[in-house]
Amino acid sequence: VQLQASGGGLVQAGDSLRLSCAASGRVYSSHVMGWFRQAPGKEREFVAAIRWGVGNTYYADSVKGRFTISRDKGENTVYLQMNSLKSEDTAVYYCGKTSSSSFKVWGEYVDWGQGTQVTVSS
Repeated sequence: VQLQASGGGLVQAGDSLRLSCAASGRVYSSHVMGWFRQAPGKEREFVAAIRWGVGNTYYADSVKGRFTISRDKGENTVYLQMNSLKSEDTAVYYCGKTSSSSFKVWGEYVDWGQGTQVTVSS
């Protein structure tokens, strides 16, 4: 499965962005699609995840209430709607696919997209 992330850009604090991650291959109900981010000099951190089959969603505390993850099964695409962006949200955002129950751990992901840069100016 190849994942193609897009939608990043340069915005001001308080603005919104929507990231997309399109999967070229089959995504099964047992899979979890996740978004992670990595800021310069920092480790990759979990942002949000969604169970492809039932649609259960999970968020890092730092984005809860501001970010929303969703998926479109017909388009084989997962989205990350980011509202009320802050300067600390600046990072490269990656989408990934896993079948692991430890989906908040980036090392559990096998397939990754190429990353999309999000820059929030204050």
